Amino acid sequence: MKALPSFSLENKVVLPAGAAGLYGRGLAAALAGTGATLIIASRNADKIDAVAKEETARGHRVFAESFDQGDEASVTALRTRIEARFGCLHGLVNNSVLRPMKGANGTAAQFAESMRVNATGLMLMHRVFGQAMADAGRGSIVNIGSIQGMIGPSYELYEGTNIGDLPPDYFFHKGGMINLTRFYAGLYGPRQVRVNCLAPGGFFNLQPEAFVKRYCEHTMLNRMADSHDLGGAVIFLLSDAAAYITGVNLPVDGGYTAK
Repeated sequence: MKALPSFSLENKVVLPAGAAGLYGRGLAAALAGTGATLIIASRNADKIDAVAKEETARGHRVFAESFDQGDEASVTALRTRIEARFGCLHGLVNNSVLRPMKGANGTAAQFAESMRVNATGLMLMHRVFGQAMADAGRGSIVNIGSIQGMIGPSYELYEGTNIGDLPPDYFFHKGGMINLTRFYAGLYGPRQVRVNCLAPGGFFNLQPEAFVKRYCEHTMLNRMADSHDLGGAVIFLLSDAAAYITGVNLPVDGGYTAK
């Protein structure tokens, strides 16, 4: 196989779960442009429908589905609908996240709700869709994690701002995602399904100037991530160019964790 065609997602069916949020909208645009048939899914039906309409207007094959990642019946029903219309997935991008906890003193009920979607729900996505891929004998799963699953909080970045009250659930489930990636890479690998994780760094979202300055100084590239920075790595890991890569956690962080 020549190198360049191996990066193509043409004629592949890909599900990015969580395709309307901060990371997800940029990922949806990047993946739509590859020629893949894209099924974008989220809890928010209105947002996901709007994204599908925008990408369809650009000439891309993008279809919207709503579901609840924390509910097994909803995840299974989503797979049934997709397979009835498009066949078995070639690729799955796990980017859905629920953020009920707003700080260190959030309630136990908020932590439990976070785990329903972000931990149990993540497992369900691997089980329901990964098993179907394994039965088909091919596929790639890409999990969108965070550098906060690799390191502890850097509270000094937030001094003098209003965003320093960090929630523990995010660190917990993003850390767990890395090892869950390894688990399913081992389970599905013999049946030619690859499972990898990306760990993005900080995404610019109009944070206070003091925070942005400190954060950028901590990276080797001297900037925060933007909506274009994840797509290339996701496309690569979904493609046949990454056919011998599995069980990997790849930081996409401008060198933050390497400094």
